[in-house]
Amino acid sequence: MRKAVRWATRIETMYASSLNRCNLPPWAIASRHYNRHPQPLEIQGVRHNGRPLFEKLDKQEDPDVRCAVFHDFMDVRFQLHQWQQEGTVNSRKSLKNSYLRFLRGWLFDSNAIEGAVLKGWAESRLGLPPTFHREPIGDLHSAAYFRYMLERMKGAERTSAILAQFDLLYAFIQYELARRLPGETHRKLYRGVYDLAEHQVVERLAKDRYLLRLNSLNSFTEDFEKAWEFGSRVLVTDVPLTKIFFMSGLLPKSLFKGEGEAIVIGGEYEVKVLIGG
Repeated sequence: MRKAVRWATRIETMYASSLNRCNLPPWAIASRHYNRHPQPLEIQGVRHNGRPLFEKLDKQEDPDVRCAVFHDFMDVRFQLHQWQQEGTVNSRKSLKNSYLRFLRGWLFDSNAIEGAVLKGWAESRLGLPPTFHREPIGDLHSAAYFRYMLERMKGAERTSAILAQFDLLYAFIQYELARRLPGETHRKLYRGVYDLAEHQVVERLAKDRYLLRLNSLNSFTEDFEKAWEFGSRVLVTDVPLTKIFFMSGLLPKSLFKGEGEAIVIGGEYEVKVLIGG
């Protein structure tokens, strides 16, 4: 009992200064307890502002049609198709650099500028600051956090309302997961790593099991074999569906060619570590 109280106090203190725009506080979202018993995460105002989109989606049974409806809605809502009509180079880039560009950039290098902007979404909306971006980030007063913030701001200025685009993307992914996987709460996902340097070890639970504090956003895959391509170790964990920010198979293949790729919201995860021979 005392151990559980100390653990709850530690994680609550860690995120006590974090603000978010979500229905749950940051320390709860980041907790091991949440991952065991997930609840829906609702970003303030997103479902209300996106009501026309979800009303259209409710009328469609074909998932491919729903994907097209989503992209068309994003195209119109954020005027993404009008980038060629803008009068300046910067204004053209701000529309052309849509959510798709940042997702593709993440899959190429999650520690690049696109990764900083995506991690910034998790920090702004959920109150989860990154623990790693190019280097470990110890706290909000560190030089590493300052460098991450510079990249986050530099990347965000390249586009129009990118955080609002991410808001709707997350809401759509959650909508699709609920429709495609009714009754399910978790998905077994895999992450290839060479070591645990990017992740903070909170507790060693058994010989091959750890409680890790994962970064604010993390790359995972549904494909166990593919995970080995990215490291000599594979982390295996049951991810709450509510913590899947993005999954490649839920967008049209013509727009996004990644297969089985997922971007997962972080916090404290119980993982099994498999070591390759």
